[in-house]
Amino acid sequence: MTHNATAAEPAAAPAGSAAARTSHALRPRRSDAWTPWLYLAPALVVLAALLVYPIYQLGLISVLEYTQAQVSGGEPTTFQGLGNYRTLFADGQFRQVLLATVLFAAACVLATLAVGCALAVLLTRIRAVPRLALMLAALGAWATPAITGSTVWVFLFDPDFGPVNRVLGLGDFSWTYGRYSAFALVLLEVVWCSFPFVMVTVYAGIRAIPGEVLEAASLDGASQWRIWRSVTAPMLRPILVVVTIQSVIWDFKVFTQIYVMTNGGGIAGQNLVLNVYAYQKAFASSQYSLGAAIGVVMLLMLLAVTLIHLGLLRHQGEEW
Repeated sequence: MTHNATAAEPAAAPAGSAAARTSHALRPRRSDAWTPWLYLAPALVVLAALLVYPIYQLGLISVLEYTQAQVSGGEPTTFQGLGNYRTLFADGQFRQVLLATVLFAAACVLATLAVGCALAVLLTRIRAVPRLALMLAALGAWATPAITGSTVWVFLFDPDFGPVNRVLGLGDFSWTYGRYSAFALVLLEVVWCSFPFVMVTVYAGIRAIPGEVLEAASLDGASQWRIWRSVTAPMLRPILVVVTIQSVIWDFKVFTQIYVMTNGGGIAGQNLVLNVYAYQKAFASSQYSLGAAIGVVMLLMLLAVTLIHLGLLRHQGEEW
């Protein structure tokens, strides 16, 4: 029995056989593991030079007492440890601005995804010429600098000279006077300059889906909404995760649109977000250490979002 069991086992290939040479060739060599890092090395060096030192300085200033007195040399710089962070989180305005930033970014992300996905689906339904026109218009909005787009949107909604109020019959209604109307105006501009990225990316993903799958769902009697929810969206899940996380990072860091369209944060700071609040603390109030502490808080929050992003991508890569 022992002899039979042993005989049933596959014999090892001779050292010089073709099978042995093939098996050895398929084994990853240790040197191959470093090849991707060699290709990435130039970019990593540039990123390290541009990011590591500024982040180090940001963290250092956030644990020091660093105001205009220290900058001018009138008073010595002292170590505060976590004192600036305790001051920051004890400030009711900071907590209010943090909540407003999270809610505003969430609204921008949802609106951007809705508009971008809807237009991506529309691109698959229209002919070549309208599709090209829509793509060019969207890319034009995407390529417009934020300060230029913000200035144009302020003019369009100007209570005295803007055409929007005249078309809507709103008279001299000021969009930037109220807190929620000002946030809504900025949201529209953020969505206008952000949706092209979502639209183009999702459209490319839809075009990669086999047409037979969508045709089969249509023949089964599924509506367009049901096809999107049950067929298209699950197949686009990796792409949707990427554009969602990317939009979160972009919209959480909004500065130019808020600063330009609400004149620095709105009346009595009612439209402040973290980036504008940090700017006011650091440069308007000369409290550089508090401004740096706000920057560190934002950095940690975005780092958490990035790690979640990478974890989801790895999980999806294992599934796919």
